[in-house]
Amino acid sequence: MQAKGAIKLLAVLLGLACIYQLSFTFKTRSVEKAAREYAENCQVDEELQKNNPYYADSLRTRVEQAYLDSVKNQPVYNLLVRKYTYEECKEREINLGLDLRGGMNVMLEVNVEDVVTTLAGDGVKDPAFAKALEAARVQSDKSSDYIDAFVKAYERESSSALAPFFAGSGNDEISVTDSNNKVREYLHKQADAAVEAALKVLNKRIDNFGVTQPRIQALSNSYRILVELPGVKDPERVRKLLEATASLEFWPTYKENVASYLMQADAVLSEQLSLAEASVESVDEVSENADAAENVEVAEVVETTGESAVQNENHPLLSLLQLNPQGGVVAGWADASNVEVISKYLSEDFVKDLLPSDVKLLWSHKADDNNRMTLYAVQINNRDGKAPLDGTAIANARAVYGERGSDAKVTMSMTGTGTTEWSALTEQNVGNCVAIVLDDYVYSAPVVRQRIDGGNSEISGDFTIQEAQDLANVLVSGKVPVSLRTIQSEVVGPSLGQKSINAGLISFVIAFALVLLYMGIFYRSAGWLSDIALIFNVFLLMGILVSIHAVLTLPGIAGIVLTMGMAVDANVIIFERIKEELRGGKGIVLAVKDGFSNAYSAIIDGQLTTIITGIVLVAFGKGPVQGFATTLIIGIVTSLFCSIFITRLLIDWVVSKRGKLSFSRKFSENFLANVKFDFIGKRKISYILACILLVVTGVSLGVRRLNMGVDFTGGRVYVVRFDNNVSPEQVRSAINEQFAQAEGADASNVSCEVKQYGSENQMRIFTQYKYDDDSEKVSSETDSLIHLAVKGLYNKDMQLDAFRNTQLDQDGIVSSNKIGKAIASDMIVNACMAVLFAFIAIGLYIALRFRKWQWALGATLSLIQNAVIVIGVFSLFYGLLPFSLEIDQAFIAAILTIIGYSINDTVVIFDRIREFIGLYPKRDMRDNINNAIGSTLSRTINTSCTTLVVLLSIFFFGGETIRGFIFALTLGVVIGTYSSIFIATPIAFDMMKKNKEPKAGK
Repeated sequence: MQAKGAIKLLAVLLGLACIYQLSFTFKTRSVEKAAREYAENCQVDEELQKNNPYYADSLRTRVEQAYLDSVKNQPVYNLLVRKYTYEECKEREINLGLDLRGGMNVMLEVNVEDVVTTLAGDGVKDPAFAKALEAARVQSDKSSDYIDAFVKAYERESSSALAPFFAGSGNDEISVTDSNNKVREYLHKQADAAVEAALKVLNKRIDNFGVTQPRIQALSNSYRILVELPGVKDPERVRKLLEATASLEFWPTYKENVASYLMQADAVLSEQLSLAEASVESVDEVSENADAAENVEVAEVVETTGESAVQNENHPLLSLLQLNPQGGVVAGWADASNVEVISKYLSEDFVKDLLPSDVKLLWSHKADDNNRMTLYAVQINNRDGKAPLDGTAIANARAVYGERGSDAKVTMSMTGTGTTEWSALTEQNVGNCVAIVLDDYVYSAPVVRQRIDGGNSEISGDFTIQEAQDLANVLVSGKVPVSLRTIQSEVVGPSLGQKSINAGLISFVIAFALVLLYMGIFYRSAGWLSDIALIFNVFLLMGILVSIHAVLTLPGIAGIVLTMGMAVDANVIIFERIKEELRGGKGIVLAVKDGFSNAYSAIIDGQLTTIITGIVLVAFGKGPVQGFATTLIIGIVTSLFCSIFITRLLIDWVVSKRGKLSFSRKFSENFLANVKFDFIGKRKISYILACILLVVTGVSLGVRRLNMGVDFTGGRVYVVRFDNNVSPEQVRSAINEQFAQAEGADASNVSCEVKQYGSENQMRIFTQYKYDDDSEKVSSETDSLIHLAVKGLYNKDMQLDAFRNTQLDQDGIVSSNKIGKAIASDMIVNACMAVLFAFIAIGLYIALRFRKWQWALGATLSLIQNAVIVIGVFSLFYGLLPFSLEIDQAFIAAILTIIGYSINDTVVIFDRIREFIGLYPKRDMRDNINNAIGSTLSRTINTSCTTLVVLLSIFFFGGETIRGFIFALTLGVVIGTYSSIFIATPIAFDMMKKNKEPKAGK
C-alpha cells in the first residue's frame, strides 16, 4: 500500500481530533456529577421527605441547577492554550436527543390565512375572496401551499384581479394594476417575513424561559418551525408560551418617578421573605421545618436568587435593581442574570398592590454592553388596559443605515387609520417618550420631538444592522396578528429518557462484544486486527458526530450499532478474497495485496448503494429518522476508511514483523468454499415461493390492512406509568367509558388503543379524539379526560398536575406525542416519495455501474419484493406479537435501510459475476453465475450473521421504543440475503437470456 506514512499521520490526527471533541463531554459530565453530589448533601427534614418525597427531590433539583448556573461562566476546563467555561463545554458535548434525556419537541405552523386576511382588510367580505379562502384551507390540509392554493382558487371563482385587495395606503409593493403572480410573490414574501419574525420572537421567549441547548429551526419550503426543548419541566406552560401570538404595541411612558413605590415594595418583600427562611435558608441547605411547603412560592424565589439575595435579605429587591433617581420612562437597571428573580418579585400580588394602577413595568429586549437590562415604566390610559396603538397600524417598515453600517435606524409607515391614531398619540406626548413594545419587551423608547403627521416616522436606538433589520421585520409582521398552532408535539419524561439511555448502552455493549468475538473466532489473528480497526471506527464516528453537532437519538444509537454489523462486511469481503488467494498458492504478502485490490470494487459499490438510501432518508425523514440516517451515512464512510486503510496498516505491520498471519481456523478455513450448486436451476422454486408470499401479503393487506401509527393517521399517543400493575383491558375500558361522556363524542373518535409498553405498570394509549383540532384547549381536554379515566387505577391520589408532569411525580404521563392532520398528510407523501426515490436512485446506479438494464431490473424487482413482504408480515402479525408493529416514520426508515442492505449484498454478487464473465468469457453464462454465487456465499453468510447478531442484541436489550423497528430490519436482512441469491440474480439472467445477451458489460 502506497503513502503509508500519510495514512498513519491522518489516522493520528483524526484520533487526536476525536479525543479533543469528546473531552468536552467528559468534562461536562464531571461538573454535573459534582452538582448532583452538592444537591444530595442538602439536608431535608425526614418528615418532609417521607410525606412529600417528590417535593423534596424537586428542591434538590433546583439546588443542582443553581450550582450549575453559578459555574456557567466560570472556567472549568484548562487546555493550556485556552480555558473553557462550563457553558462552552456544554455547547461542545455530545448532543443527546429528547428520547435520551427527556424534554419536548414541538412543530409549530404559522397560520398563513391570518397573513392573507389581515393584509386584505375588508377584502375578506368579497364573496369570491371568501370562497377562495375556504378552498385554500381545504387544499392546504392535503399538503398544498396555502398561498398558491388561495390564488388558484380565487382565479377559479372570479375573473377580477387580486391586487386591489392588497394595494392601499402605505403599501408601495403592490399597485392596483399588478398581476396575480405579483400578488402571489408579495404574499409569499409577507408569509416568510411572518415566519422569520415568529422565529425571532420564539428565540427570545425560549431564552428567557431558561432552557439549556434549545433548538429552534425554520423548516425550509414550509411555514413551520421546529422547536426542541430538552429537560422541560412544565410542558403545559411551554405550549402556551410557544403558541402565544406576538403582540406589537405602542405605549406612552410614565412621567412620574416610581422609585418610591419600588422602595416600599422592597420593604414589604423583606418582611415576606423572612417567612421563607422556614422553607429554604440558602442554596446550601434546606430547613428542617416540616411545614415549609406552605411558603413554596416565596421559597422558590429565594432559591433562584442564590447567594446575592440571601446576603441582602433586608433589601431583596434593591440589592438587585438599581433605581433611576430622575424617574420617568426608565425605572432602573439590573444585571441580566437577575431579571428573572426581579420579575418574580414584581409579579407578587402584594407588590402589585403597592404600585400605581396606571403603571406597567417592562424590561428592555436586550442587555447593554455591561450586561444590564433596563426596566421601563409605561402608562396605562385606557380602562381596558390595552395600548392606544398596536401592530395593525403598521403598513410597512424598513431598516436604513449608513454605508459603513453605522447609525442604523428603522423607518415605518402607517395605514390610514394608523396615521390618524399615531398623529394623536405623538401630539399628546411631545417632549416625552413612546415605547415600542413586542411581547411585553421594550425594543425602543424614542423621544417625540413634535406631532408626526403623514404616517411616516423613524425609530433609532443604537441598533446594529442586524437588529435594525430584525426590528423592521417585527414591525412588518406586527401588523399581522400571526397565530401559531401546534401540529405536532412530543414530550418525553426524564425517567423514560434515562431508561432509553440505559437500554441503548446495554444493547451497544453486548452487540459490540459479540461482533468483536465473532470476527476473532472466525478469522483468528486477522479477525482480532479488524476488531482494533472496528474500535477505532466507533471512536472516530462518535468524534465526528460531536464535531458536526449532530443530535444523538435512540434510533441514532441503533444506526451506530447497525453500522458495526455492516462495518465488518468490508473486512469479511477482504478476508475471503485473501483466503482465496492463499488457497491458490500465493504467498502471504502477494495474497494480502491482491486480496485488498480485488475487494475494492465490491466494497465501494456495496457501500455507495447503502449511502444512497441514507441520503434519501436525510432528505425526506424527520427528527429521529434523520438522526438514524446521519449516523448510518457517517458510519459507512468511517467504516470504509477503517476497513480499507487501518486494517491494511495493521495487517502489513504484523506480516512485516512476523512474516505470516492467519486468516482462519481449521473449521473456517474452507467454510463454504467453492460451493457447487445450481442456483439458477432452482429459480422456478424461488419464483413460486416469492409469488406465494406476495399473494399472502396482498390478502392480508386487503383484509387486515396495516396498523397505521399516529405519524400517518394523526392523533395523540401517551405512555402512562402506574404505581401498580394494570392490564390493557382495564385501562381501555376506563378510557372508553370516560370519552363516551365527552361532549361531541362519537364512535369514530372515542375508541382508543391500549397496549402494554415495557413493564406491566406502563401502558401506551393511542386516541384520535378530536385529532383534527390542533388547539391547546383540546390537548388539555384530552389530558384531563385520560386523567379522569385512569386515576382510579392508582393506589394513591393522583392529581392532574402530577399526572401531566413527571417532574412532580415519577408516575403519570412519561411521554406524549401529538400529530396533527396536516403533518400526518405530509408524512404520508414524504414516505411514499422516499421509497420511490430510493428505488429509482439505486436502479439508475446499478444500470450505470454494470452497463445493462437487466441487472438494474433484477435488483429493483428484488428490492420491491423485500419491501412488500416485510410490509405484509407487519400486516399479518400486528396484534399477535407482543410488541408494536405500527407503520410509522421509523418503519419507513427500516424499509429504506432494508433496501440499502439488500442492494449491498446484491451488488457484491453482481460484481463477482461480472468478474467471472471477464475471466471466463467462453464459459456458459449459467455456469459463471452459479460459480460466482458459490464463491461469495461465505461472505454473504458471514455478513448476514454479524448483522443479525447485532440486530438481535438490540431487539432483546434495546428497549421497547425501537423493538418494532429492529424487527423490521431483522426480517429484512433474512429476506434480503435470500432474494439477492434466488430472486435478483435469476431475474437478471432470464432478462438477458430473452434479449440474447449472454455477457454482462465490463
